[in-house]
Amino acid sequence: MCLRVKFYPPDPAALKEEITRYLVFLQIKRDLYHGRLLCKTSDAAMLAAYILQAEVGDYDPGKHPEGYSSKFQFFPKHSEKLERRISDIHKTELIGQTPEESELNFLQKAQELETYGVDPHPCKDVSGNPAFLAFTPFGFTVLQGNRRVHFLNWDEVTKLKFEAKTFHIYANQKEDKKIILTYFAPTPEACKHLWKCGVENQAFYKLDKSSQVRTVSSSNLFFKGSRFRYSGRVAKEVMEQSAKIKREPPEIHRAGLVPSRSCPSITHGPRLTSVPRQRRRAVHISIMEGLESLRDSAHSTPVRSVSHGDSFMPRHRHHTTDAGEGGSSQRVISDEAYCPSDSVLPTPMAEHSLELAVARHPNGAPCSIEEEESEAGTPEGQVAEFGPDGRVLRLGRTRKSLPNKEVQELHKFILSVLRMFLVTMGLLFALLSLLIMLTESDLDIAFLRDIRKTPEFQQFHFEYFCPLRRWVACKFRWMGGFLIDK
Repeated sequence: MCLRVKFYPPDPAALKEEITRYLVFLQIKRDLYHGRLLCKTSDAAMLAAYILQAEVGDYDPGKHPEGYSSKFQFFPKHSEKLERRISDIHKTELIGQTPEESELNFLQKAQELETYGVDPHPCKDVSGNPAFLAFTPFGFTVLQGNRRVHFLNWDEVTKLKFEAKTFHIYANQKEDKKIILTYFAPTPEACKHLWKCGVENQAFYKLDKSSQVRTVSSSNLFFKGSRFRYSGRVAKEVMEQSAKIKREPPEIHRAGLVPSRSCPSITHGPRLTSVPRQRRRAVHISIMEGLESLRDSAHSTPVRSVSHGDSFMPRHRHHTTDAGEGGSSQRVISDEAYCPSDSVLPTPMAEHSLELAVARHPNGAPCSIEEEESEAGTPEGQVAEFGPDGRVLRLGRTRKSLPNKEVQELHKFILSVLRMFLVTMGLLFALLSLLIMLTESDLDIAFLRDIRKTPEFQQFHFEYFCPLRRWVACKFRWMGGFLIDK
């Protein structure tokens, strides 16, 4: 199990307790390590220097020899020049800062970045180009290549809708300008997951009270589509209740430079560019094992690991101007295409294949993506029994019957037709009941008088309705007398 931040605070400095800020610091440090948080070179050097200051303290020539920062892994990839810049900042600009001050400065610096708090979901646009749809504390954003191609404040987003693999975002901008953005998720399950994440984030950041949360439907028709309701407090309530906390500050046990499964330490291994060529593959495997152990630690859909470039492009956050630019705003966020590492959950799958998502090796390590795909693609698999010492006692083969795509589509069509049939029959029954009540009432309307004079109605009235009414009245009298006697 691994803990992570689900809703990022819009202003980390506003968090009252130091222990809360420390947990957010750990999460953003991991985002930086996995490439989810991109920035320019100067900002990257400053963030890494803050991490050094918070975890190793002031620079000490006796403890920190020349090139000491090259032993630490802050980013997926960085250069010798960036390492020297990190060391220079740590030596000269941060002397005397306590871990608390360094962590707070780190949070304030990270909060200014374009990709702060981004929860990326891989999708494709209408032209088939890959993109990342992301929900942030400030709104909905689309990252494509090395650019932010759309940004919508939560107040501008009016509806989130999905159907199968298609995801729609409806928004109103200034001067009554309405836009609709359409993207395509890898699977219908991933699209539904994307929609739920969007509904949660909009409710959490936009509303003032949790009592304002309403159940949201993915369709305009009441008998079709998914329904979802965010459960929990909203951001404003959380901050208000946090400000009322009255207790002694909890003691913080900082991890320092000890490797951790939930958040890989910056000492996880030497950076890839500084090791000899013959050892580079071994170090890469070591780092990827750490990432594999983190696959279950987030709530997004997966992407492959991609090393980022040596330089990071500048960017400054201006939320007031972003709102005016709206969906048409574009901004360069990096020289390299945005593509975080695979420290995220596998793509949500259909129910029949959930057992593949929790497949594990005998030693407890998660299966790789390639192994899960191979298991899902073959009808036969191996079953092994293991003894207490971990040795294999017996091997066998079992046959898996996974429904293909055509069968699944047929099942969905049948369920849709059945649902339509049940709704139609329910409406007809309700209309028939209403008609009977009107005809048996004392309303003097022309078309009701004509119905009452027909032989069919006379037969129904005397042979069915009157006996049924007497039987119901008798049962009610019996129940009333029984309750009175009691």
